[in-house]
Amino acid sequence: MQTRSFPSVPDGRSPAGAEVRVLVEGETGSMIHSTVAPGQVNRATVHATVSEFWHVLSGEGQIWRRDATGEETTDLVRGVSVDIPVGTAFQYRLATATLVRTC
Repeated sequence: MQTRSFPSVPDGRSPAGAEVRVLVEGETGSMIHSTVAPGQVNRATVHATVSEFWHVLSGEGQIWRRDATGEETTDLVRGVSVDIPVGTAFQYRLATATLVRTC
């Protein structure tokens, strides 16, 4: 069992440059709090071994996702949750956003 307070400083940065605070970690995944800088756009990516779930706490932006069944662009605004299953291509563009992500 884990109990952890919100970290006062970031634990690091994602490959795309977002501030990352680890909330909890486990053998099969983790939950992070990610703050993305205004205007950030990541390179299109496909995770081979990791699925992600995002929940937008604040801010706005868009995420593009494509899998074997199709593709879509979703507005990322407060309260929206999205999944990024293994093998899904995705790219995000954020004006500014704070996200909770699990992977």
